[in-house]
Amino acid sequence: MRIVVTVVGKDKVGIIYKVTGILAESKVNVLNISQSIVDGFFNMILIADMAGAATEIGTLRERLDKLAGEIGVEIRVQSEDIFTAMHQI
Repeated sequence: MRIVVTVVGKDKVGIIYKVTGILAESKVNVLNISQSIVDGFFNMILIADMAGAATEIGTLRERLDKLAGEIGVEIRVQSEDIFTAMHQI
């Protein structure tokens, strides 16, 4: 299953490192990543593959939610199918 991870918040050092560190520990393969800084706000969208993951999406979501609280950003994790369906016009 492919997932979409989005991160939005005030820019600070280490956001990408911390998010991708949790993904790596969970054996989630990052396929594509795009990030930008807009007027001091960090925005990232990351596509990853959970086919060989050592965790379930719910557990991954809990770990990233905890990180979000620690570093003061919003992190959302969705299956690619749900993300696509929500963003169709």
